[in-house]
Amino acid sequence: MSTTSPEAAAPKAGDRFPEGVEFSYVPYTPENESITSCGSPQKYLASKEFSDKKVVLFAVPGAFTPGCSVKHLPGFIEHLSEIKAKDVDLVVVIAFNDAWVMNAWAKANGIKDEILFMTDTETKFSQSIGWTRGDRTGRYAMIIDHGKITYAENEAGGDVTVSSANAVLKAL
Repeated sequence: MSTTSPEAAAPKAGDRFPEGVEFSYVPYTPENESITSCGSPQKYLASKEFSDKKVVLFAVPGAFTPGCSVKHLPGFIEHLSEIKAKDVDLVVVIAFNDAWVMNAWAKANGIKDEILFMTDTETKFSQSIGWTRGDRTGRYAMIIDHGKITYAENEAGGDVTVSSANAVLKAL
């Protein structure tokens, strides 16, 4: 069940994407293409990078979990070309897992850099917006258009509805 912190301000359409948001990830390189090889995690300054791009950001409670691997991520992989056709520059998935696990999850799903798999380090971002599941990131989706949030929905239960690729496509 998703929780919303009373002191955190849940994002909504019309808000600016918060300043100072950082994620971490292991960028794809051909040298580290094998699932058993790993690169070095790098900081990703999301606030800065999202300021001049149209971004679909979705969050999952955990990489390699049944709901995330079977219900949530596959929709974004399946509809990636349709999403990108809506002038989307980046599709980003975040979870509480570390950057190496997120990198392995991308590789296990045959993704190189078409979707960026990142860690919400210590769930700082998810906590700041009040969308967590205990110690994990919540299940939610946002569309950020040049720094402005145009869609932000958090799943209230265990289903994948408002954060699904289909819901995001409709909002684009």
